[in-house]
Amino acid sequence: MAMDMMFWRRRKPDAERTEVPDMSKRGVGRWGENVAARHLEGLGWRIIERNARPCRKDRRCELDIVAFNPDVRQVVFVEVKTHGRHSARADRLWAIDRRKKRNLLRASANWLMRRRWHGNCRFDVIEIYGEMGGGVPPEIDHIENVPLFPRNWRFW
Repeated sequence: MAMDMMFWRRRKPDAERTEVPDMSKRGVGRWGENVAARHLEGLGWRIIERNARPCRKDRRCELDIVAFNPDVRQVVFVEVKTHGRHSARADRLWAIDRRKKRNLLRASANWLMRRRWHGNCRFDVIEIYGEMGGGVPPEIDHIENVPLFPRNWRFW
């Protein structure tokens, strides 16, 4: 009987439980996406989908946030990048390389085809600078209408 009692533990009530922030890459990325989603909702945008994976067979094709801007009636694909601090050597958009652009292209084209959206769309990048759980609010750098693709490029 004593052996059974050793494996059973009483769960703490919610008041005693403390939230430990997830400091892994995935946890920090999720925190950055939450900050970006609150920023977009504060602008009056509607969040359509988060962490959308429109490509069934390819797990790399992920759209962080798909939002709708009611002012210009546009679907906006938002890529969120979370950084601990500014870097003097790296300029804006340094984290979006050729591979990431290709995955964004494939994911956004599949999302538009599945949803049968024939209106306008654009790409935004939101860079979050700050520490998760820090006392200082994070700095948000919202870069609108990022030209990730050539000017003459079309989905269909």
